[in-house]
Amino acid sequence: MAKSKEIRNVTIVGTGVIGASWAAYYLSRGLDVIATDPAPNAEANLRKYVDEAWTLLSSAGLKLGASRDRLAFTTDMKQALSKADLVQENGPERPDFKMKLFADMDDATPLDSLIASSSSGITPSVMQSKCRHPERIVVGHPFNPPHVIPLVEVVGGAKTSPETIQRAMAFYASIGKKPIHVRKELPGHVANRLQAALYREMLYIIEQGILSVEETDAAVSYGPGLRWGVMGQSLQWHLGGGPGGIRHFMEHLMEPLQGMMKSLGTPNITPELKQTVVDGVMREAGGRSVEQLAQEENAVLMGLLKLRTQAEPTTQPIISEANA
Repeated sequence: MAKSKEIRNVTIVGTGVIGASWAAYYLSRGLDVIATDPAPNAEANLRKYVDEAWTLLSSAGLKLGASRDRLAFTTDMKQALSKADLVQENGPERPDFKMKLFADMDDATPLDSLIASSSSGITPSVMQSKCRHPERIVVGHPFNPPHVIPLVEVVGGAKTSPETIQRAMAFYASIGKKPIHVRKELPGHVANRLQAALYREMLYIIEQGILSVEETDAAVSYGPGLRWGVMGQSLQWHLGGGPGGIRHFMEHLMEPLQGMMKSLGTPNITPELKQTVVDGVMREAGGRSVEQLAQEENAVLMGLLKLRTQAEPTTQPIISEANA
């Protein structure tokens, strides 16, 4: 594969919420996008989503040449793939479906192109298992919505080449994303597993009657959640260690934290607990629709990201010694 091939033409396969959000973001970065989806009204729904997202993207700053006019649509997947430099796949989360879809995309896409999946749970080794050129298959899993949240988890399969990983990391970073290289395949990748770990304890606290649903959410969003929007937990512990930093924390504060870890609970997720959460969330929503809540959240997130951009003016792939 030609590592130096510039990515200018992106093909979106599957234009549901994730695919449409990716399309809007790629357009905002000045790329040409051709989308394909066999569903009825797919093109109309896609263009409506892009139009609605464009105001928010414009407020964040568009790249030179960015235009919604650079979006094309076809129901013919082979045609959509014929000139792709990068494919961003967003199909149903079924292993059998993904295996066939990736084999078909592999056959129809230029050999020097990348084929990335937005899959949140299926491993790339499964998706690439029927491909003739599996070395170029990679997961590029975004956080929802991709046109707002910078994180992209890059995961290679057993047959993915190191060059593909490097190229995917460099590309996502070049368009303003924050890519991380997940070095081992595991269900849910990483970020969703972190969410699941936190939510398990939140459910336990609700189940035990320690806090209400609303209070548990407040404990996250008005406490550590505010800090997590600035830096990750390990760096936070560096601050928590005082002048001695993370070394002091590890030597003097890790033991009590470890004791707390051992006391974390496992909730019994009954129909009653599910209903308790539903009732609490509906009280929090206060009559606002899901769409209204998402718009409010996205506006706040854009403000936070602008502040982060001022603090971190250059977006680079996260590189550690383990990457070397």
